[in-house]
Amino acid sequence: MPPVDVFFGSWTFDPWAAGVILAAGTLFGVGVVRAGRAGVSWPRWRIVCFSLLGLGFFGFVSFGFLGSSAGQLRWAFSIRLAMLLFIVPILLSLGKPLSLLRAATHSTSVRRRLASVGRWPMRFFSNAVVAPLVGLLLFSALLTPLAGVARLTPVIEGLLTVGVPLLGLLLILPLTESGRRTTTSLLLLEFVFAFIELLADAIPGMALRLNGSVLDGAGILSGPHAPWFPSPLLDQQLAGDWLWFICEAADLPILILLFVRFSRTDRGERDVLDEMTDEQMDALNAAHLGRY
Repeated sequence: MPPVDVFFGSWTFDPWAAGVILAAGTLFGVGVVRAGRAGVSWPRWRIVCFSLLGLGFFGFVSFGFLGSSAGQLRWAFSIRLAMLLFIVPILLSLGKPLSLLRAATHSTSVRRRLASVGRWPMRFFSNAVVAPLVGLLLFSALLTPLAGVARLTPVIEGLLTVGVPLLGLLLILPLTESGRRTTTSLLLLEFVFAFIELLADAIPGMALRLNGSVLDGAGILSGPHAPWFPSPLLDQQLAGDWLWFICEAADLPILILLFVRFSRTDRGERDVLDEMTDEQMDALNAAHLGRY
């Protein structure tokens, strides 16, 4: 592992990440201004979360040691990929970008069109089966020579810089900004798939850690390098350790969010049942039993 001064003192400019920060920050700022003109004052803490925590952490991951060393170190590349998929989208989602988009859109027809365009992606990525498969497929690529090609090809790494956080947002926004009504039964099913995701995300990290051969096909780093640089096999094992840890830790906020939604939904259902008369309860039970 690098010394502390090397980790925090290594910086490299990434034009792909700079473009993302500039575009996302500008769009969010315009949205805040337009929402304010419509009479909606966006909370300052959400602006701070999106700008400083979300985009700031994205910049740290992209410009700092993890970004500048991703081409040389497998563990830096793996950590960066996991951060872009899990941590950055969670921090950006605290700014409620979809809600801000709705508040900033004054035209009813445009709002309906945006809702129509986004309906299918939201439904698809809100499916509880999708998230475990996405994480498993993405990180399983680290077990193949594709990881070495992506790590050593600047264009592919740049596309990952842009695409992976967008993919993570598509996975997290249906949970944080979904306005659809749900039931405790469906939330329990989502809990089951969330635990499946907790187990599935650990598989690539475990495979990297326990494998005795280098899987990405890339050899030893050519040229001079620091004494603390690991061997290719140790580098892969460190990548597996960090990937395993980050993926498991990143699933915890999802489980907490599902628990909060379950508590609120269960409380709402109990309130509705408490307000029903005995005759309404008898009719509801009869209708339920009539299905079977």
